[in-house]
Amino acid sequence: MTLTQAVTDELTAILGARFVTSGAGVAQHGRDESPLDDAAPEGVAYPDSTQEVAATVRACARHRVPVIPFGAGTSLEGHVLATSGGVSLDTTRMDSTLAIRASDMDATVQAGVTRDVLNDRLAREGLFFPVDPGADATIGGMAATGASGTTTVKYGAMRENVLNLRVVLADGLVVDTAQRARKSSAGYDLTRLFIGSEGTLGVITEVTVRLYGIPEAISSATCRFPDVERAVDAATAVMQVGIDIARIEFLDELSIEAINAFSGSAHQVAPTLFLEFHGSPDGVLERSKAVENVILGFGAIDYRAASRQEGADLWRARHDHFYATRALRPGARAVTTDVCVPISRLAECIVAARAEILASSLTATIAGHVGDGNFHVVILVDPDDENEMTRVEDLNHRLVDRALEAEGTCTGEHGIGLRKTSFLERELPEGVEVMRSIKRALDPQNLMNPGKVLRTS
Repeated sequence: MTLTQAVTDELTAILGARFVTSGAGVAQHGRDESPLDDAAPEGVAYPDSTQEVAATVRACARHRVPVIPFGAGTSLEGHVLATSGGVSLDTTRMDSTLAIRASDMDATVQAGVTRDVLNDRLAREGLFFPVDPGADATIGGMAATGASGTTTVKYGAMRENVLNLRVVLADGLVVDTAQRARKSSAGYDLTRLFIGSEGTLGVITEVTVRLYGIPEAISSATCRFPDVERAVDAATAVMQVGIDIARIEFLDELSIEAINAFSGSAHQVAPTLFLEFHGSPDGVLERSKAVENVILGFGAIDYRAASRQEGADLWRARHDHFYATRALRPGARAVTTDVCVPISRLAECIVAARAEILASSLTATIAGHVGDGNFHVVILVDPDDENEMTRVEDLNHRLVDRALEAEGTCTGEHGIGLRKTSFLERELPEGVEVMRSIKRALDPQNLMNPGKVLRTS
């Protein structure tokens, strides 16, 4: 136990009834969407300002109490599990949009604002924030995990869309990582140091993001293929010829079956690409036709344009993929892989993954942001079945081995969390030592989300 009465009294003095040490809320802060066992914190803090976060972190530092930042709890790698006890610092009360600057195309929000809420507020200005990880995650959590998603192929990930962060460091110091300028050569890039740091270097409390105009026209389409290889090769070819596309997603046959059952859709079962185009009415029509010409050259069965409503349903179904896969086996846990490779190696990696799934007799779907070279295998498993868990881990290791051999990465967007620390050491053996030096410099007591990203001992 790290939470003594002295710490409890101090945090209660800061937050009042917004610091709790019992009840269902505490248990809920010890789980996310990962397959890992729950690990509840000893207490949960609900600050509503940067100043309260700083005071909470200072109190925890004085008493050597770990701090685990918590957003929406939608992470997939155990980021929010309190494996060393301590205090879960829940940012969901920090849900204010502090400024929308339409003329500068940026906005500043508190960390607990979710992406759907932000876009609802931006719509009246004719603007939107494009990073779309699927779940309605908090903007602070998305920055902390370096999130991306279906629209990254056109708009980039969080790393490309954050201008400034306000961060509370392990000793309670509050820092801004940059100004609002669209580019800067002012010293080290602190903004991108904290993006993807998963709460191990500090607590993100405010985020200034880039905004974009809502497209005049949005057009979606689907395309079916006789086999996986031709579907992925076609997507790769679209990227290589440089057609401006907003989304290009791949789903295998079992994924289509799963989303049909879960979402009530009626897609014909085959390896499928979902596509979307943004721009002027003439522009999206021209780009859609150009993509159709490329794709049909790879033996596509069909290319079908979707209406606006059909397009919305299409992307809702795509975002439901994780939950649709879980529904294939009620009661099972989902292990989600997240490799990303250069697009020239993507088809061979997905085809090999599919062959290994079939050989393993495991139930698993494949879906991916194929324009980025990023794909996910979602494997269903009974965590109490040791043999099945071993087969899942073996499959995951083979996927990572192949990605690293292809000069790719063990995680394209989900982050390292607890599950991938050994993979990171293999991927960047010298780089990990530099990361450890940064961690020791900014968090010498190892109190900020300990155990995540790096093994420090």
